[in-house]
Amino acid sequence: MSSSNHARVSSRAERRITNDHASAQPRASTAQSSRHERQDPRRQQSPTAESSTAHRRGASGSQRTNRAVEERRTERVQLTTKESITRTRSSERRSAPAPAPERQRPPDLARTHSNDPRMRSIKAEGPQSPWLPEVSLVSHTSAPLASRITMPPLAMLAPQSLQPKPLHELTMEVQEAAILEDLLMVLMGYEGQYIRFAKTYNPAEEKDRLAGPGFKILPGLDPSLQDLSTTMLKMATHYGAIEAFVEVQSREEFGAVNHALCAAIRKLLHDYLILIAQLETQFLTNPSFTLHVLNLHTLPTSQMMFQVYSLGHEILKRNSLLEDDLTDSDDELDDINNILESLREGGDLQPGNIPGKKICKGGSVLGLITKRLETMSGDPAARALLTSLLRDASRPYMMMLNEWLHHGSIKDPHAEFLVREQKSIKRERLEVDYTDEYWERRYTIREQDVPPQLEGVKGKVLLAGKYLNVVRECGGVDVSKAVTDVPRSFDDNRFLDNVNNAYAHANQSLLELLLTTHALPARLRSLKHYFFLDRSDFFTYFLELGTSELSKPVKKVNTSKLQSLLDLVLRQPGSVAAQDPFKEDIKVEMNEISLTDSLTRVVNISGIEAGESLQTPASQPTTTGSDANALGFTSLQLDYAVPFPVSLVISRKTVWRYQALFRYLLSLRYLEQQLVASWQTHNRVASWSHKSSNRPVEMWKRRAFTLRARMLVFVQQLLYFCTAEVIEPNWQALMSKLNAKDDSDEGTSSIRTVDELMQDHVDFLDTCLKECMLTNKNLLKIHSKLMHTCTMFATYSTWLSRELEKVDTDLNGAEKPRRMSQQKWEKYRAERDERNERNRRPNDTVGSFDKMDENLKKYEVNFSKNLRTLLDALNHYAATETVVLLGLCARLSTANQGTAYSGLRTDEATGS
Repeated sequence: MSSSNHARVSSRAERRITNDHASAQPRASTAQSSRHERQDPRRQQSPTAESSTAHRRGASGSQRTNRAVEERRTERVQLTTKESITRTRSSERRSAPAPAPERQRPPDLARTHSNDPRMRSIKAEGPQSPWLPEVSLVSHTSAPLASRITMPPLAMLAPQSLQPKPLHELTMEVQEAAILEDLLMVLMGYEGQYIRFAKTYNPAEEKDRLAGPGFKILPGLDPSLQDLSTTMLKMATHYGAIEAFVEVQSREEFGAVNHALCAAIRKLLHDYLILIAQLETQFLTNPSFTLHVLNLHTLPTSQMMFQVYSLGHEILKRNSLLEDDLTDSDDELDDINNILESLREGGDLQPGNIPGKKICKGGSVLGLITKRLETMSGDPAARALLTSLLRDASRPYMMMLNEWLHHGSIKDPHAEFLVREQKSIKRERLEVDYTDEYWERRYTIREQDVPPQLEGVKGKVLLAGKYLNVVRECGGVDVSKAVTDVPRSFDDNRFLDNVNNAYAHANQSLLELLLTTHALPARLRSLKHYFFLDRSDFFTYFLELGTSELSKPVKKVNTSKLQSLLDLVLRQPGSVAAQDPFKEDIKVEMNEISLTDSLTRVVNISGIEAGESLQTPASQPTTTGSDANALGFTSLQLDYAVPFPVSLVISRKTVWRYQALFRYLLSLRYLEQQLVASWQTHNRVASWSHKSSNRPVEMWKRRAFTLRARMLVFVQQLLYFCTAEVIEPNWQALMSKLNAKDDSDEGTSSIRTVDELMQDHVDFLDTCLKECMLTNKNLLKIHSKLMHTCTMFATYSTWLSRELEKVDTDLNGAEKPRRMSQQKWEKYRAERDERNERNRRPNDTVGSFDKMDENLKKYEVNFSKNLRTLLDALNHYAATETVVLLGLCARLSTANQGTAYSGLRTDEATGS
């Protein structure tokens, strides 16, 4: 009989271990029914005749025999009726006669060796009606090893007939034996006879199971046993909570790191159950095994379970499965992006596919373990445990990290990696992306999910993967090759070296791809020729050929015709563009928004005057609010098509800067051309070239000549400043960085990363825009007024010529002026008659000299006043922002010399 009990009880712990790893088999229906309804052929005969030598444990733990107690020993009997025996037995046993009723005693108190000194003195009772508790299957979850059956019924629901004898009726020795056996059951997650779940614990509630079951001991236990048992029950609570934690955190939505952590914890639980099985064997075979011995054996394991329980408790708090988490989360945006991307790709919005806002996964879990490891650094056992858990939990994370570092791809189905990928942002959008969205937002860092081990190198991790991803998309990385000889956990000594080496390799690969394979320096030189009008003989020829078309209103300009003319010019032998391999990428466009309006919008949005960086508009300007008087000359701009991956450096964002500078330089060139045409008119037309005998008229013409010359000086000095003193020096500085070698002896530093290259390129363009006065709202306003005044004066030269003819008496008469040759006079009369006939104006129309004088004075005042305002502003900004403006200020001041507006204002606010 004793060997049967030994085999039966020992196999219970072994089955518990097996069922923990293969949950497809149901657990015991209840702890009580397992013990009461177990059918063992060796127990069909009444064991009352069996007797053995008994011992009783004294206070000192020594064994003493007591024949009286031995005679009171009872054996376990099954509390089943004849009907329940018939229901559970096999067909052969169902035909056998029922055994005689056995004496009954409280369950599980007879699980002792034949020589066990812990005696039972409980009176047997007669057979009662059977209690048939049932369990049922539960629905599937995404946790592969979660239990598939419901929890067994609580012990408090068992019939009264199955309730054990009260503890106060038992002796000290029997109480200890009963509590020991109950503790071995409770430590495996079951209820005992005298140790049961607290009334507040509901095993059907996930929150209660995650918090851990509370236990209570039935009244009547000796105080010395009560205190020790209560202490040991904490480990049972921790075990129940950890087991529930493993089931919940193994669900798919919690990510691979949580899955790996749960697998590591499950190994610890396996070792824990092996310990319980060993302790149960001691309980059954060692008469000197006491409650104190059990406590001593479980102390190290209790500390281990507490550490795991505390870690799991923190993770559950972050997941808001136990209580509300008060910390902010950065996952809300991530969740929205994941949902939108899932919908775009035809995904299914199932509960498991939508990550919750409060899920703690990936780097957050590793951060919690690392933080706890630092806190427990003074406890060797806890440190060893947490180090092992961190090593196991970080393995899937390290696999994602190595895939990102060495292949440039992200395999992150649960959105737990520190780099977030937005698949909806594709490289095809680079052609219309004015915000560098592909480079800036395609891959970003989840700041809240960065493990502490990667905090110092997260920038390198992001850039290494981004660089390699570009190289991979260009076919430069063999993704079929497995990543080998790389660290698999954070505690590997090669961990940081792996990140740094991968970053250096990716950066070098992309730099070589850009600078060598795709000839980035040559493309930048090509951009300089076209957009900065460098050695622009071809462009001057293009403007001459397209004058008739560019003189039309912008809405009537034929862009296709202009494109054909540009292609023709670019292929002219002997020009710079003829040898350019990228001349096919240049295109002609029309922008109906004036340059000043476009730049003002950008300045108002980005606030560049406050020292911030220039932010280009999110999209190409539309025709809304376009300039009604815009001509082809003022609306012409070039576009440049750039293939991937050069488009990362020469992006739409940078092309917009090139276009702004091009339109500004073109406007200066066009205005210079208009003023030169006015000079030609003043020298060729008889009304201007003839020296009139009317002194006021002659003085008026000299004033007009002077104003034209001052305007031409202003435009030419501005054009020279922008090209020779702003663009060219900054261009040379950029090229020196591109061409510099990694030599510490050189004064200039070389481009060491692709991001530095991109930033230097953007800085070059921003510096040019700033020093050309295109990023300051006040300077833009003043400059716009000056340009408008000069344009109006140059445009109305023809009208002034006609008015001059009317007010000059020498030209109105029929006789030749004394100071004009006969040939010129005849030519002039012929042109005048033809013009009057065409305009159907009488020959004797008389002009108003006062009106002409007033108009010219307005031009003089407007130009002189605005120029002085510009000089004051330039002096102010040269002292506070850009010192290079000081040289321009000195040269432009010559255009105001000899006028009432020469010099600087001292009594008015500058920059107004």
